[in-house]
Amino acid sequence: MLAFKPKPSLKSTFSGTALRRPPLLHGIPAVVSFSWTARSRPLVRAVISDDKTVESPKTSSLDQKDSNGSVISGSSVREVRAVVTIRKKMKENITEKIENRWEMLMNGIGRGILIRLISEEIDPVTKSGKSVETRVRGWLPKPSEHVHILEYMTDFSVPSDFGKPGAVLITNLHAKEFHLLEIVIHGFDDGPIFFPANTWIHSRNDNPESRIIFRNQAYLPSQTPPGLNDLRREDLLSLRGNGKGERKPHERIYDYDVYNDLGKPDKDEDLARPVLGGEERPYPRRCRTGRPPSKTDPLCESRIEKPHPVYVPRDEAFEEIKQDTFSAGRLKALLHNLVPLMAATLSSSDISFTCFSDIDKLYNDGFVLKDDEQRELGDNLFIGNMMKQVLSVGQKLLKYEIPAVIRRDRFSWLRDNEFARQALAGVNPVNIEIVKEFPILSKLDPAIYGPPESAITKELIEQELHGMSVDKAIEEKRLFILDFHDMLLPFIKRMNNLPGRKSYASRTVFFYSKTGMLTPIAIELSLPPTTSSSRNKYVYTHGHGATTHWLWKMAKAHVCANDAGVHQLVNHWLRTHACMEPYIIATHRQLSSMHPVYKLLHPHMRYTLEINALARQSLINGGGIIEASFSPGKYAMELSSAAYESWRFDREALPADLIQRGVAVEDPSTPGGLKLLIEDYPYAADGLLIWSAIKEWVESYVEHFYTEPDSVTSDVELQAWWSEIKNRGHHDKRNEPWWPKLTTKEDLSGILTTMIWTASGQHAAINFGQYPFGGYMPNRPTLMRKLIPQETDPEFEKFIQNPQSVFLSSLPTQLQATKIMAVQDTLSTHSPDEEYLGQMNHLHRSWINDHKVLEMFDKFASKLGEIEETINKRNKDIRLKNRNGAGIPPYELLLPSSGPGVTGRGIPNSISI
Repeated sequence: MLAFKPKPSLKSTFSGTALRRPPLLHGIPAVVSFSWTARSRPLVRAVISDDKTVESPKTSSLDQKDSNGSVISGSSVREVRAVVTIRKKMKENITEKIENRWEMLMNGIGRGILIRLISEEIDPVTKSGKSVETRVRGWLPKPSEHVHILEYMTDFSVPSDFGKPGAVLITNLHAKEFHLLEIVIHGFDDGPIFFPANTWIHSRNDNPESRIIFRNQAYLPSQTPPGLNDLRREDLLSLRGNGKGERKPHERIYDYDVYNDLGKPDKDEDLARPVLGGEERPYPRRCRTGRPPSKTDPLCESRIEKPHPVYVPRDEAFEEIKQDTFSAGRLKALLHNLVPLMAATLSSSDISFTCFSDIDKLYNDGFVLKDDEQRELGDNLFIGNMMKQVLSVGQKLLKYEIPAVIRRDRFSWLRDNEFARQALAGVNPVNIEIVKEFPILSKLDPAIYGPPESAITKELIEQELHGMSVDKAIEEKRLFILDFHDMLLPFIKRMNNLPGRKSYASRTVFFYSKTGMLTPIAIELSLPPTTSSSRNKYVYTHGHGATTHWLWKMAKAHVCANDAGVHQLVNHWLRTHACMEPYIIATHRQLSSMHPVYKLLHPHMRYTLEINALARQSLINGGGIIEASFSPGKYAMELSSAAYESWRFDREALPADLIQRGVAVEDPSTPGGLKLLIEDYPYAADGLLIWSAIKEWVESYVEHFYTEPDSVTSDVELQAWWSEIKNRGHHDKRNEPWWPKLTTKEDLSGILTTMIWTASGQHAAINFGQYPFGGYMPNRPTLMRKLIPQETDPEFEKFIQNPQSVFLSSLPTQLQATKIMAVQDTLSTHSPDEEYLGQMNHLHRSWINDHKVLEMFDKFASKLGEIEETINKRNKDIRLKNRNGAGIPPYELLLPSSGPGVTGRGIPNSISI
């Protein structure tokens, strides 16, 4: 970033011709009006109250000096006016209000903000863009009920040959940062010129360099106007940093690091965690913070614990509305946790649910804490005074909403068809695949894990196929499988040595009938082979007797626990959150904010680095909520790393994923180019609609900007961006042959479509159903505490006498269940400031100055509206049994729009929660 200081020695660096300007006018306040969109987001419309601010350009004659210092009389200049829009905090304490008064005083005397206007044209003397500068004076905002949106004016005198403005440089002379929404320049021939910002402007006390804000015009690197070339390069350099030192809160440095910040070796050696990222444990890279190493392990970064924030580049942090929503969610989670903690305090130990009515109480009655119990909890749990006050008045918060999965039918979770339906329309519909051959084989080393053949035999399956042979079923593509065997078996021994954890590696085979129904027919549960027991694989079917039925229920519960862990650690965290982070870092480091690809991707990067940093701090860290609540425990992130070994960018595209899993085949005659083998597959059917809309929008956008045959390969920023994603962001995958090439417009469109789908539709489909499906713990336990009793086990007699008790005691405890329910509730919540796919935030309405692009975006938005109507019609189609029927909740996770809260629908632009 360029240094901008109001000193004569620097003036020649930026200025074109030095001007002798008349005294500047004081700022004239603007009227700010608000309306609310259907999504409850503020729409800001600036209504200029003085016609002089937008009148036709004025010209006058001023003396002007040439490059030799000689005075040229009668040079033509014009007066232009800048409208500066600032967003203040919505909630201010007394100190902040006093500071704001002082800032207004400083602005009133011209000591608050310096603005330099840079032309797209080169000054022949300085060889830089022509420039003029001024100070914002007289910030006198008109009082308004919405005082957090303020607009101020300042005037420039510019020569008539100045050319078109292409950038502004902002220097903040205040002692603290402020949030700049945009700057609009009035007075040039082409009408208002917009400089969208939506950025924090740091204080000159923190960094003397000025901020560069470019106008809303997209330029490929080769098309950059001469006056902006240096600024474009300098702005990118300022975002990359030098890879050294600890990052400071005001900085905007994007850099890479390994996951070496999850453990707490200085606090407890049992909380030490291995580094993820490298040959031994490959992983995507995260945003570097530069914190010093821990005292006991130089490979691990020292941690910052909440409430202290983890560094993310300044503009990546949550905005105030999002902060409030997330804080409220965290508060709610803490309150929910007190439900089982109350029971734990009274009984001196964490307890199981003893009957299903105990679970129902979480939704129907809630828990009321007496005053003495509140005090005891406060003393035992070190709850602060604020939390104690909330407890004294907030008893209603200790009550859960009824999850969607049991809202219509509280017994639906018991049925086999619901178990199967959730593999296609649940929160994790991305693992089911076709059975391509028999017997089912493991790819693990047989010397370590035993014979590769599954214990599920042809004879066993054919007993469930009512006369059809296995070969015939495979030929007709009617056998499907959820196969977590190879992913989990290497971890099972270590997982089962953890207290209160008992797991199997599972395989579940389904049959797809001619009536269009998917049914589970066999479950295989495997343990690592041991020298003391030759039997390590157990097969269950739904059977016909009472004992078999209960064993089948317990086997399904173990499958659900495995599915929950794979969903959270692999499909949700790894494939969306973690894999998107390098794309975002590389985009900021290598693509100028003027680059059309940057402008396309920018909405899809919002809040992701911040939510990922919070996850490393509180969710996926050693001893965090994920370890405490899911089967893999302390090995959770190692399992995620093992899954990354088979990750491929080219298979993250939805059509490629469906084809690879064998659940779809290419069919050019269909609208999306694919035919689903299971027609009633809600995730895939709706997902292909969203994918196709994104693809069409991206292809038209790329075609618009890359008009020449070699324009993709000659784009130096774009090529550096893709190279950095592969070689640094996904460093451990850098030599893989499957990375797409980036030589054609088609290559670029495919890459961008995959990224946008991952950040929007894919994340929405596997995130916002967490509480609707997982909020009822028996439907989707996140861990199991007991193995299924065998006839030779002492526990088997207890199982025969009271199978319900053994079943419930195998599920998570009350503490574990309510903790994960609280987290799932928070993670399933849309913020009021959510930005949804195809909907433009009106605060950023001037993101690009290109009517053709805006027309294409409107077409994309219209297409998404049509898709929403199509999905709603599908949900009313009685032929589609996986989304319609008695007690069946409609499949709405890929409906594009939503309101705030836990809605079970809505596709945000970005991974924001």
